[in-house]
Amino acid sequence: MDWTGGYLAEIDYTHGYYRELAPGLIDLALLLSGHEPPGRGKARYLELGFGQGLSANIHAAATDTEFWGADFNPAHAANAQALASAAGSDVHFSDDSFVDFLARDDVPTFDRIALHGVWSWVNDDNRRAIVDIIRRRLNVGGAAYISYNTLPGWAVAMPLRHMLMLHADTAGSEVQGVVGRIDSSIAFGARLHEVNARYFAANPAAKTRLDAIAGQNRNYVAHEYFNRDWTPMYFSDMHAWLAEAKLNYTCAAALLDQVDGFNLTPEQRTVINEIPYAVLRETVRDFLLNQQFRRDLYTRGARRLPPLERWERLQEVRIALAIPPEDLTFEAEAGLGKLSFKPEVYQAIVDELAAGDATPRRLGDLAGRPKLAAFGQAALIEALSVLVGTGRAHPAQDEAVQELVAPRCHRLNAALIDRSRTAGDANYLASPVLGAAISVGRFEQMFLGSLARGRRAPEEWASDAWNDLSKQGQSIVKEGVTLQGADKNLEELRAQAKVFHDKRLGMMKRLAVVAD
Repeated sequence: MDWTGGYLAEIDYTHGYYRELAPGLIDLALLLSGHEPPGRGKARYLELGFGQGLSANIHAAATDTEFWGADFNPAHAANAQALASAAGSDVHFSDDSFVDFLARDDVPTFDRIALHGVWSWVNDDNRRAIVDIIRRRLNVGGAAYISYNTLPGWAVAMPLRHMLMLHADTAGSEVQGVVGRIDSSIAFGARLHEVNARYFAANPAAKTRLDAIAGQNRNYVAHEYFNRDWTPMYFSDMHAWLAEAKLNYTCAAALLDQVDGFNLTPEQRTVINEIPYAVLRETVRDFLLNQQFRRDLYTRGARRLPPLERWERLQEVRIALAIPPEDLTFEAEAGLGKLSFKPEVYQAIVDELAAGDATPRRLGDLAGRPKLAAFGQAALIEALSVLVGTGRAHPAQDEAVQELVAPRCHRLNAALIDRSRTAGDANYLASPVLGAAISVGRFEQMFLGSLARGRRAPEEWASDAWNDLSKQGQSIVKEGVTLQGADKNLEELRAQAKVFHDKRLGMMKRLAVVAD
């Protein structure tokens, strides 16, 4: 019997981090949409299909939450368990299939259940198991995060994916391996375009998609496009599946998606606002945006908050800057394309968040500042959604939780930093302040490793990094060009180390990613 169930297991999944899975962001998304988040205090969280386990391990280390996870791939489970062991986190990770996990009698109930990059890539038997797990194991008032490929956005590319998959299966050979078969199928697709296949003429976006696939990481491409099962789904069909688990659609998990002014024209908002039925409204929204991917939160009986209580609860949310304030730009990509937002509003908020030692600030305290109070409650809430939704800020945990989780975060980060000497695939570290991750590239992690060994000068960090890279026959690729020779590589590393020292290190200490 094939244990993979048709899911590609020959090549490992990427070591990605997905910020919408963070418990604090889930709760903020619910609160902004006017719904009560799951119960406060010690909670349980289940991630189905955790991949390499980077998101799950960062959130397990950085929050006061008991984490469970199931991923059928034993290599993924082993990697996730190793990271958890290094951190000393409270986790229960297994290589159970969803069907096997459903059959277990030792599994508790959960306040949050999440699956990212799973639903569209498994068969109906596994989808039924997922729904049953949620139905049996999600607490009343609990939240489920689910992401999936969506129609109509994928409609044009579905024939392209079918052709690529068919070519890999029939014209490829086992000798080529997964990557070789993928490369051959992409080259064949490009050839069809060259001979003027009418499909590409009728669907110009398909060639853009093919070009994008050609430039993407092959581990990602293998899992995204070359599984046996791949089913984009209309929102209405997804809603029907989850209704069997007593779930109702609640809101978008990505905060920027909740801001209609960034995604829909005034005329489109009028159409949407005239539709009282949520299933039709969200399906129509997907047509207006030609949506390809949804990140949704469903809840089981979550209480809708009166406006006053929602505002009072929002005032207690603590916010921290997640980027150096000098890196702030006033543009964001959303449904309407690249948009500019008012610098007089956003700069004033960032100035307040950056004031003093840039410790997290209560939204209520920000709202009470005279300069910000003049903008009004609605503008402040929208600005919060945009800043957090674009990764410029993040909800922060209280000091007691930070103190509790900091040792775990530092142990996990030490393991990831040590890994960076030989691999560049896990580019995130855990912040006990945020209860989430911040992006930290491979060379930056190598610099932190040198700092932890007592090396204080950026020049020393660069020398240490080059020593490790050169032993492995590796060189830096800058703007698509591989740097040749020790002098050029060291020059680039010294420049990056200085920028890291001057701009990024202080922020990492402020967010307790590294000890001060």
